[in-house]
Amino acid sequence: MINSRLAVSVHILALIATHPDQALSSEYIAGSVNTNPVVIRRLTGLLRHAGLLKTVAGKTGATLTKDPAAITLLMVYRAVEPKETLFSMHEHPNPACPVGRNIQSTLDDTFVRAQQALEAELEAETLSDIIHRLATAR
Repeated sequence: MINSRLAVSVHILALIATHPDQALSSEYIAGSVNTNPVVIRRLTGLLRHAGLLKTVAGKTGATLTKDPAAITLLMVYRAVEPKETLFSMHEHPNPACPVGRNIQSTLDDTFVRAQQALEAELEAETLSDIIHRLATAR
């Protein structure tokens, strides 16, 4: 299930992208997100591990490793969300019940298509698109 990790991670990347000459601390970013700096450091670590951010030990701040137009929201999603699927089935439905016996196989195709649709939409959207819409929202 998607939680706020994706939205917060896009927020982090957008801040870094729009302040390229500033070394933004996790405290500064946390103030913008309105969360704890530990959350920012954890997500920044995941984004760094995925190759989207670069940091230098002992120095405040991070930089993008790619142009914002080359960073899709799918890349961010895959960097910060658990590797499980978006939809999960409840475990151990009653096999004696006709619904319980068949619910998994009945929903499997629908859930796969929904996951694919989400990923296609995220692949079509870039960090640059987000930054552009932020600039026009002011």
